[in-house]
Amino acid sequence: IMRFLRREYLVGFGPKCHVICLDAKTGAFKWGYDLVGEFNAKVPSWYAGQCPLIDDDRAIIAVGRGEVLMMAVDCETGEIAWKTPNPRKWEMTHSSIMPMQFNGRRMYLYCASGGLRRLGTEGGRVLWEDRSWQVSFANVPSPVILDGGRIFLSGGYGAGSRMLRLKEKDGNISTETLFTLTQRVFGTEQHTAIFYNGYIYGVTLGGQLACLDLSGRPVWASGRTKRFGSGRGPYLVANGLLYVMDDKKGVLTLIEATPLGYRELARAKILPGPDVYGPMAIAGGRLICRNLNTLACLDVRRK
Repeated sequence: IMRFLRREYLVGFGPKCHVICLDAKTGAFKWGYDLVGEFNAKVPSWYAGQCPLIDDDRAIIAVGRGEVLMMAVDCETGEIAWKTPNPRKWEMTHSSIMPMQFNGRRMYLYCASGGLRRLGTEGGRVLWEDRSWQVSFANVPSPVILDGGRIFLSGGYGAGSRMLRLKEKDGNISTETLFTLTQRVFGTEQHTAIFYNGYIYGVTLGGQLACLDLSGRPVWASGRTKRFGSGRGPYLVANGLLYVMDDKKGVLTLIEATPLGYRELARAKILPGPDVYGPMAIAGGRLICRNLNTLACLDVRRK
């Protein structure tokens, strides 16, 4: 899983927790870390799925299990700028670190195995943690950051969804729960929900695409006849359109991203199923998607 930084560096996170940085133009090796061998990290079930966050010329990486929960690495030198202690021995999940602004401060939010933790960008000091949000089997989706200090969390395996709001008093940060939803109402198992134009979209239990408002009210669902496999397939939004993949059949569906209802525009079989789980990406008007063995590139530019 890779992230670019100013087109100078390419930072990758391998399935067995090897982090590597290459020169984006030449491919020359710059630095690398074996998180298992050097920091006692544990490879998650089904291997690592974390995306390193590139922020202010640093790669922000979740480690876990050993003495280090998270660390920041200078992308130019490979030197570790700071480490966050891990006294509870929380382990790495498939979730990725997300940046957040709150009361004028920039911070990092991460769903580790033992709960949700928020760190300061300078020195990685722990500012707040919430041990109430835990996904029992595989914590995969990343937090969705909204305005007003709100954080939307979602997961599979019975977790469902929850909307939190941060509060600060006398320098201390706490949370309140604005709403919770069962997984039958809204619970994304493998891919992070999308916040777009004031609404939240995601493929939920049973494979239906669903739309929520920010109060947690279901706005619409695609229905029993419009399912997307087991609900583990990827989806993204671009130019007002939702691209949703059926993880069993490899069928890609194009849907209008609107709260007015499920409006399907087109569908086509792109890849052989099953196991079409990998995240999709769009760059330069090209959509990249894959299954376990095949990579496909589609031209999705407006004609």
